[in-house]
Amino acid sequence: MAYKRSFWVDHVTDQHGDVIQYGTLLDQQHFNNMEVGISDLGLAVALMQFKQTQDDFQYGTEVQNLNLLMNSAKWPFNNKETTVALKGLRENTDYSVDVTVLEYSGGRLGNIRVKDRALNGFKLIHDGSATAVRVSVRIFGGMTEPVVQASIG
Repeated sequence: MAYKRSFWVDHVTDQHGDVIQYGTLLDQQHFNNMEVGISDLGLAVALMQFKQTQDDFQYGTEVQNLNLLMNSAKWPFNNKETTVALKGLRENTDYSVDVTVLEYSGGRLGNIRVKDRALNGFKLIHDGSATAVRVSVRIFGGMTEPVVQASIG
């Protein structure tokens, strides 16, 4: 239910004490309306903070650049898997992997697939004829606790 705003009016009298304008009553109805609005606002802020905290836990992000492994098969052109070890152990396998191709050479790129997700890593495979493929992978999600950032000392 939306907050119903009260528009307060001053009580105004003339120099003889005659009422020119009756002011808003200072009563239970008006004060309780204000209390409900303040309470609802506090609850809304708490919910937004809770959601932000959960999002921060869920979306601990990790980025790695790597070269995909190749083989010399004629068809399919490449079926060699590249194992990617995660820097931080994930709490579940419900994480996302965004793959960006940085460069490739020696043929066509083909498709890059993510497979065999585990808590500590996953595998990448591409099926094109390219003999060299360099990618950047961005891993996020799969966390329910805050991600601890390693400090370089």
